[in-house]
Amino acid sequence: MEQRAELVVACRQWARGPVPFRHTVLPSGGVMSVRTVCLGWHWQPYRYARTADDVNGARVAAFPDWLGDLGRSAVAEAYGDEDAARAFTPDTALINFYDDTARMGMHQDKEERSGAPVVSLSIGARCVFRFGNTEGRGRPYTDVELTSGDLFVFGGPSRFAYHGVPKVYAGTADPAAGLRAGRLNLTLRETGMASGDA
Repeated sequence: MEQRAELVVACRQWARGPVPFRHTVLPSGGVMSVRTVCLGWHWQPYRYARTADDVNGARVAAFPDWLGDLGRSAVAEAYGDEDAARAFTPDTALINFYDDTARMGMHQDKEERSGAPVVSLSIGARCVFRFGNTEGRGRPYTDVELTSGDLFVFGGPSRFAYHGVPKVYAGTADPAAGLRAGRLNLTLRETGMASGDA
């Protein structure tokens, strides 16, 4: 609980900038219902950059070492392998905020140049997380209910599985962690990008 509350405070600070939370505009012209802020590298469909040229042109906030440590701890526990944990060097975080009506369509996390696992942490309202297959957006998929504090790692053969969030349950937020409404999702990733790629 204490760690969740600390993460909520940190997310509020990151949401203020230098690049603020925004609704991402897709190349099709559609607008994502979640609001996103990035650390380390800025994600915009469908690439990474050091500056948020689609928002305000500012350089994104740095990816903090302590968040990388959290990711390595998760990989160590999920894989039961300290070597795998040491090899995991996340350099970006995508932080999504879902209000009660927000959704995330089925998609792959494939802009990264690395096949390293993705660590995903949920804080706040319960949701349905739909974990699919690597071939397409349709079945087979498995719906899993995620609650505040749930953390999972997807890697190996599942690293590029399609996934999404078709439902957020209103009224299930985590006031003790500092969220009266909505859901935060933090995903920690290795971009595989070098500093000269910016």
